[in-house]
Amino acid sequence: MENRKPVRTVEPAEELQAMQSASAASAQLVHDPNEDQKRHSVPTPKRMMASGMSEAEAIERAKQGDGRCFEALYGMHKRRVYSLCLRMTGNTAEAEDLTQEAFLQLYRKIATFRGESAFSTWLHRLAVNVVLMHLRKKGLPEVSLQEEDGPKKDIGAQDQVLAGSIDRVNLERAIESLPPGYRIIFVLHDIEGYEHNEIAEMMGCSIGNSKSQLHKARMKLRDLLKITRAERAGIRK
Repeated sequence: MENRKPVRTVEPAEELQAMQSASAASAQLVHDPNEDQKRHSVPTPKRMMASGMSEAEAIERAKQGDGRCFEALYGMHKRRVYSLCLRMTGNTAEAEDLTQEAFLQLYRKIATFRGESAFSTWLHRLAVNVVLMHLRKKGLPEVSLQEEDGPKKDIGAQDQVLAGSIDRVNLERAIESLPPGYRIIFVLHDIEGYEHNEIAEMMGCSIGNSKSQLHKARMKLRDLLKITRAERAGIRK
């Protein structure tokens, strides 16, 4: 009688490993030798600057559909756009989604950029509009349209107390704790540098209301920072 070797059973884990190895081998066989060169040729911000390409040139190429130049612009501006979205929403998940939405809108509208203002200014205005549209859809109270009596001083002027030496981390946390309406006005005016007439146009409120909301936001921030300082002093004791 013929001696037959016992059939070896292949375990599922071994089968998976074999499939992965085969897949990797196949990928090497069909590897495009120019792929690495193509990948390294993508004009990231650092490579763009090193090659002498200006932002204006990248913008013009992106307008013509150059995806690599658009990727470079994304790399240059994504952090600040994300910071803007985070400050306006106070929510990291929403900020990430809105950052992606802002750049999606940029991809669709970049051909309309005429250079009448700085590209960063134009992009940030686009991002602000994306956030405001999101808040309107959620039905969150962006700003109270009820004028309230307050101090007779110029409540739109710079707050010297807040402009002083404040722990940046504590200030960021305090901004996130502001009610949505206060937070948006504060971010737009004191951080992004928009004038009250621009904010009033974007928010659909009066200039006086924008100034009033900014004043209330600053007062609320001062209260929050006082609490933080008191808590820190108590810990030190």
